[in-house]
Amino acid sequence: MARRLVVFGVICLALALGGLRWGVHHLITSTTADPAFFEEAIVAFEQADRAKAPAPGAILFVGSSSIRYWDDLAGDMAPLRVVNRGFGGAQFSHVLHNLDRVILPHAPRAVVVYAGDNDLAEGTGKDAARVFADYQAFVAGVRAHFPDLPIYFLAIKPSIARWARWPEMRQANAQVEAWSAANEGLGYLDVAAPLLGANGEPQDDFFVIDGLHLSDSGYAAWAGVVRPRLLDDLGPGN
Repeated sequence: MARRLVVFGVICLALALGGLRWGVHHLITSTTADPAFFEEAIVAFEQADRAKAPAPGAILFVGSSSIRYWDDLAGDMAPLRVVNRGFGGAQFSHVLHNLDRVILPHAPRAVVVYAGDNDLAEGTGKDAARVFADYQAFVAGVRAHFPDLPIYFLAIKPSIARWARWPEMRQANAQVEAWSAANEGLGYLDVAAPLLGANGEPQDDFFVIDGLHLSDSGYAAWAGVVRPRLLDDLGPGN
C-alpha cells in the first residue's frame, strides 16, 4: 500500500508541475517493474469472479490500461460477449505473471491481448525482441491449457507521448505480425494504422490530454478494426 501511495504522489506532483506526460512515463516504466505490482487489481478480479462466477465462452480482453479504460468494450463488440481484464500500466511480465489467475477461470473462446506499449516506454531497457519473446511465452502459456484457443494481438499503438519510441514499437509489431501469419490460430489486429494521420503521425483527436491513452474517437477507431475481424473469425457466439 505504501508503494502505491508513493505512485499516487508522483502523479499528483507531475500534475501540479504541469508534467503529466513525465509522470505517466516514469510511473509506468520504473515503479511498476515488479511482476507482482498489480496484485491488488488481480485480487479484485478474483473477488468479482467469486461474487459472480464467469460464464465460459466469452472473448477475454487482457493487457494494460488501454484495455482497462475501454469503458464501452461490451457495446463496441456487441453482439460478441466479452470480458475486460485490463489492469494498470501492465507490461507483458505482469500479464505472464498473472496468466493463470486472469485467463484460466473464464475458459474463454478467444483471447485478445494488448501489451508491449509500456514495455517499450523510455527507461525500461526492453526492446522489440523482448516484447516478441514475451508474446511467444504468453501464447505458449495460454496454449498449455487451451491448445486450440484463438489468440489475437492488438498492435502496439503509436502515441503522441511515446512517438520517439515508435520505431521500436513498429519493429515489435512487424515481428508479431509475421509470426502470427505463419501460425494457425494467431491473429494480428492492426489497430495502429488508423491512429496515424496523413502526415504519418498520431492524430490528436484519438488521444486524451496525456497523449498516451485513447479518447472515445480512438476507441472507435480500434473497434472498427477489432469487431469485424472477431465476427468474421468467430461468429457472434451466444
